[in-house]
Formats: sequence, structure tokens, C-alpha cells
Amino acid sequence: MIVTVSEIAIITGGTIAGDPDLTVSEIITDSRNLNYSDDLAFIAIKGLHHDGHSFIGHLYSRGIRIFIVSNLPDKSEKMAGSTFVITADTVDALHKLAGYARKQFANTVIGITGSAGKTVVKEWLADIIGVSVPVVRSPKSYNSQIGVPLSLLRLDNKYEYGIFEAGISKPGEMARLAVIMEPDVGVITNIGDAHDENFPDKEAKASEKLKLFAGASSIVYCTDHDLIRKAILNDSCLRSKRLTGWSYSNAGADIFVRKVPADNGNTYAEVIYRDKEYRFTIPFSDRASVENATTVIAVCLAIGLDPDIISEGIPGLVSVAMRMEMKSGINNCHLIEDYYNSDPGSLVMALEYLKSQQNRKTTLILSDFVQSGRNESELYSEVADLVRRAGIERFTGIGEALSRNGRAFGDNARFFWSTDEFIQRFNPSDYRDETILLKGARIYEFEKIGGLLEQQIHSTLLEINLDAILHNLNEFRKIIKKGTRIMAMVKAFAYGAGASEIAGLLEYHRVSCFAVACAEEGVELRKSGIALPVIVMNPDPAAFEQMIRNNLEPELYSFTSFHKFVRTAIKHGLISYPVHIKIDSGMHRLGFMPDDIEELTPLIANSEHIRVISVFSHLAASEDPSLDSFTRKQARVFLDSAERIKKAAGYPVLIHLLNSSGIVRFPEYHFDMVRPGIGLYGAGPSNGLDLKPAGSFTTRISQIKRIPAGEPVGYNCSDISDSERIIAILPVGYADGLSRKLGNRRGTLFIRGERAPLTGSICMDMCMADVTGLGAEEGDQAEIFGSNISIEEVASLCDTIPYEILTSIPSRVKRVFYRE
Repeated sequence: MIVTVSEIAIITGGTIAGDPDLTVSEIITDSRNLNYSDDLAFIAIKGLHHDGHSFIGHLYSRGIRIFIVSNLPDKSEKMAGSTFVITADTVDALHKLAGYARKQFANTVIGITGSAGKTVVKEWLADIIGVSVPVVRSPKSYNSQIGVPLSLLRLDNKYEYGIFEAGISKPGEMARLAVIMEPDVGVITNIGDAHDENFPDKEAKASEKLKLFAGASSIVYCTDHDLIRKAILNDSCLRSKRLTGWSYSNAGADIFVRKVPADNGNTYAEVIYRDKEYRFTIPFSDRASVENATTVIAVCLAIGLDPDIISEGIPGLVSVAMRMEMKSGINNCHLIEDYYNSDPGSLVMALEYLKSQQNRKTTLILSDFVQSGRNESELYSEVADLVRRAGIERFTGIGEALSRNGRAFGDNARFFWSTDEFIQRFNPSDYRDETILLKGARIYEFEKIGGLLEQQIHSTLLEINLDAILHNLNEFRKIIKKGTRIMAMVKAFAYGAGASEIAGLLEYHRVSCFAVACAEEGVELRKSGIALPVIVMNPDPAAFEQMIRNNLEPELYSFTSFHKFVRTAIKHGLISYPVHIKIDSGMHRLGFMPDDIEELTPLIANSEHIRVISVFSHLAASEDPSLDSFTRKQARVFLDSAERIKKAAGYPVLIHLLNSSGIVRFPEYHFDMVRPGIGLYGAGPSNGLDLKPAGSFTTRISQIKRIPAGEPVGYNCSDISDSERIIAILPVGYADGLSRKLGNRRGTLFIRGERAPLTGSICMDMCMADVTGLGAEEGDQAEIFGSNISIEEVASLCDTIPYEILTSIPSRVKRVFYRE
């Protein structure tokens, strides 16, 4: 959609401050999503945890000049060349713009809703329909009040179909989406338990979801879902539509399907439609995938797609990857794998993620888009322009279409006719110290390329869900007072998760600063491109020179550390270098004692070489209600010392006291800043917050053995059974962070949906588990902790705390970072 600022004002009912004739071709709501376009507009959304208006200055500094706002930002008069459209409600403005884009679209929109399977059905439909005609789809699971309108803004009449999903969490939301999407064809998958708490019953939830189809001409649904069938037939508006119901059990349905199991995990779908019989090969055997594929078949038949195209497309369906992963690669490379979908829109999102990886050369390896309906030259010229504006240093194209259009990408680009040709000519030494994005349509099997580029470490993984970390950050933001800053604790390799990756994510999400344990950790953050303040919580005076070179801020906790740092600052001619004063309020680790404050305050007042940024202390028992009186005593001691230091300094000084559990339990002590640590990773006491575990520690079975009755397993013959056992050997041991205390059936692994006791003693590099009766096979995944076994459970079995479990996982265990 291309509009002028004046047209945006008319559509949204807004007023203009600036140039009304500027052109806008793209609108973003996320300050990270800069798509390198000169005619980009940012719409400032006020959400539960963020106010987009606070990012306007940052975006202006990065070249954005058009903003849609509900109020002018402070100092907007100093933002030369900027233009603002001021509206009453920016979310409503976004919806109005999306509704305008939809009305300009002359072709077919398919709207998909349901409790589960929406995204999979959307992706598979787009893959099959897109073989014959151009299709635009919503990116990933963009199905919310923000995601749907952003998806609709991508509509263009060069596409024959727009395929979008819509989700809701409470009453009233779907009616808003129906107004702007206006689907021609409605598809509903099922009704499940998600968001049940916001509806009186499932009937009400089904009726709410079906509101999406109020203006549709046809609806496709499964008549075997009684709840959905009754909701449609009992609604006079819905039952008047052209209904296409499919069924596994009712031979009289519009589309009757018989499932026939086949070899190699396939399922045959024998389909009767309009007195004709078709046979499709579904490449899955699990119930959910077969049902989703059957829904896709039904929709394709209902819209009149050639059955031969359906028959060719269905066997090629593959599981939809719901996440973008970043892994360690060969020769110090970072590898980003995105096989989610393949179209220019999803490429934009992937490029945004690629460019967020700072201080590294960027490489894109891209396959042809599997979409033959668009003009090939136009499509790849658009892609080449996108790659140029993203500043990608090296481009590799794989596929016949990219090879034919190679001129558009410049002289330095390389092209291969197939994935196999790339593999045959692959040279590992060509890739070094760079971030590589692999973005390929599923039929190109880019996982083969990923296998070549990925650092080959054994199959034990610590997977970090970055979306869970953001969710947890926002959970803390819900309860801290407005204006309270956040110091994110990323010490000890971000509690084992990977400091630079986590810090990069949190920096984008506007935490105030970071804390590390030692200077070396801070230096690593600086090398990775982190620009926010980094506080070193346990600085060795011998590292003060190194800290100054890397702009790291020390915690000063004693007169020795104070005097040594001041002398170092004088040596370098520094004035007002930022430092942080630690008070020992009762825990009796590092810190000035309260009796030291009288001697300390004149030193602070008389030193021009340092500037105290903050004064802080640490609670000894913030999570323990039985020790709350001691905690409050600590707070009183700290406040007295902090106020005396603030008075001596004579300038504003921040004070902070609370860790993760303290943030929840003691809101009266939030003060100027809080320090969430382990809570960001979803571990430790949640105290009522909806924290999500961010880490999953897994391995895979190396070998399966049948052990006769009476035979021992492991060192010292410590595990003997009277029965024959099936034992799995796994490549993870105490050198990987798997505690020896979990051996001899104390701990378990989660394998094939069941608990498998750890058998015998944990070895340095291996362990054994009893998988008798599980049907386990070599290569099966085994969870050490994650969604099925909590890290708190593991810590309890090891007589320790989650902190120790996480920080004990060494760097030889490969970290995989992903976004959903």
C-alpha cells in the first residue's frame, strides 16, 4: 500500500504536523523493525508494557521521519524534517489503515481462525495455492489486534489470494478484526482450551471466533466438531453462507474423507467431493497433522483449485518450523536458520533479525521463492533492492529463478542452480567471523547446508527461548512502578544462557543497563556490540585499567577499591567517571559497612574524578517470608546509608536493592532501579508472576542396549536389577553440568513422553537411563530439564538452587537461541 501523509490523515481522522505530501509504503509498530526504506512510517502503539512514543527519538536518530502518534513527543520541534500524524488512538488508526488496504484489494481473502492449527493451515494453504498463483500470507503467527492489520497492509493486487489468520483472547476482539479483514472464504480449525478463562464456556468462544466470517461468502469447517457445526447452523447469518463441511465419519458431508494408514509414516486420504473420488498422500501419521492437511485439501477443493495441483502439493508438505534459531557455526560464525516460510515478507523479518547481530559481517543464503504466479524479473528485482537496503555484505542465491536474475544482485553475488550444487562446491574456509542467515523454501532442504555450516559439537544442547525471556521481562515490567529502571543481570554467562546474545536482545527492549561479575565478562559484551552501561559487580582492582579502556563501570565496595580506582582515574585524567557504591546492609559479602559511611562521604564529596551513579545493596533472604523482618531491617540500614551518600554527593544518585524475588515481594523497595536476574530466565520462585522457563537442556540417545538380569550398569557396579533391562546411553555427563547426585535412579530424563530413571553413576561425559518398555530408539531426544522436568525439580534433587544448575553448564554444551 502506497499512500501520502495527507491520505493517512484522512483515513485515520488525524491531523498533520509536517509535510503532508510525503509518501509512505510501509508501516511498522516495532522500533526494531527497520526495513531500510526511505518511505517508512512508525506508528506508536501504547501497550501493556511499552509505549511506542518513547522510542521516537531513537528512531529519528536512525533516519525515520514519519510518525503516527496519539501525542507529540517532547522536543518534537527539534526533530528537523520530521512529520507527525496525530490521531486519537493509534491502534484504531492502524486498524483503519488496514481496512483501507483491504478495500483496495480486488481479489480473494481467506481468513483462518480456531484454537490450534491456524498457522499450519495458513502456511500449507499458501504453499499449495502459491504454486499456481501469487499469494500473500500473514507472517508467522501474526494473528492479534496488531498482527492482523500489519498483515493486511501487505495486500497488493499483484496477489491473487491473501491468506491471513486471526486469533483472540477475549470477547469483542474478533468483531474488530472482521471489520478490517472481511474474508471472502472463512476457515475454522477447531475449538480448544486456550483462553477459556475469558469466556463463560466453549460455546461462547466458538461463537466469538465465528464472528470473523460475518461478511464471508463461504465457510469451510469440519462437521465432526459438534461445537463448531452447531454454532454455524444455529446462527442465521452463518448458515446462509455457502458451507463446505468435511467429515471423517459422515458419508453425507460435502467432503467425505477416509483415512488409510500407509507405509513410512504417511496417510492416504480418500476423498469424495461432488460425486468424484480423489486420493491424496498426506506425509504424516499423527492426528493433528493429518487433520490440518485434510482441512487444507477441503479448502483447496472448495475454492476450485485443480485437484492435480492439490495432489502434487500435499505430499510435499513438511512440518512448519515455528521458530528462528541462532547457532554457533564453523570458523567463529553465527548461523541463523529460518525455514519458516519463504516469501518477500518473511524475508524482511529475517533480515531485521540478521541486522540486529552487531559488529559482524552479514551473509544471506537464499533460495528461490516457490511462487510462480508473479513476474519473475519484478519479484527478484524487489528482493535484490531489499538485500541492498539491508546492507547485506555477501549474497548467495540458490535456485534456477535466482540464477536467471543474478544481474539484479550485483557482481559480488554468487548463484547455484540447486542445493546439491552448493554442497558440491562448498569450501568451509569461505566462511569466517560472520553471521549467516539461511532462508530457504522447504523443498530446497537448507538443513543440509545448515549441517555444513554448523559447528559440530556433540548432540547435547541448551536451547534458549528468547521470546520467553522477553515475556518474563514484561512480567516484571507489569509490577514495577513507572519510571523505575531495570538493571539486567547477565553475569556468569547470563546464568549459563549466553551473555552477548541475551544482552543484545534486552538492549533492543530498552533495559537501562547490565551487570556482570567480572571485567572479562564486560569486555565480551563490548566486543559483541553492547552499548548500554555495563556495571562490574566484583571488580578485581588489577582490572581497573581494562575496565576504563572498555568503558565499564566498577562497583566500589571497600576503601581499598575506592582509593585504587580513584588513583587509576587520576592517572588517565578522567573526570566524573561513573562508579557504583555497594553497601553491606546485613548479608556480609562485599560492601561498605554502615559504620564506614561517615568516612566515605567526604571522599565522595571531594573527588572530581569519579561520579557515583548508584548506591545499592543486596538482600540475603528476599524469597523467604520467615525472614521478612530481617529483610526490612536490611532495607532500613541501606536507606540510611544511601541517603547520607546522596547528600554528600550533591547530585542525583540512583538507589536500588531488589533482585528477582524481591521485586515481587517488596514493591515498596523498588526505588529507582531493580535488578532481575534468574527470574528473566523463568527460574527460581515466581511469587505469582507468570514466568516462562527459557531454557531447555536436552541430549540424544547414542546407543540402546539390552542388559540381562543380574548384570550391573556403570561404575562400581552400583546398579543391578533382578530383571532384564533396556538401557539408553546418552552423551552427557558431569563435565556437561549433569550432577552426579542424579545418578542411581535419583534423577530422571524425559524420553518418548515418559520419565526414564538415570541408572548407575553419572560419568564424566556420559550417563545411562533405563528405557525399558518405552520403545526408545537411538537418536531419540532426552530432556534433562525444560517443559516436562523443571529446573527447580533438578535443583532440589541435587540439594542446590537453579542458579547453580544453570551456571554449571559449560561452554562445550552448544547453545541454540530461537524466537517463536
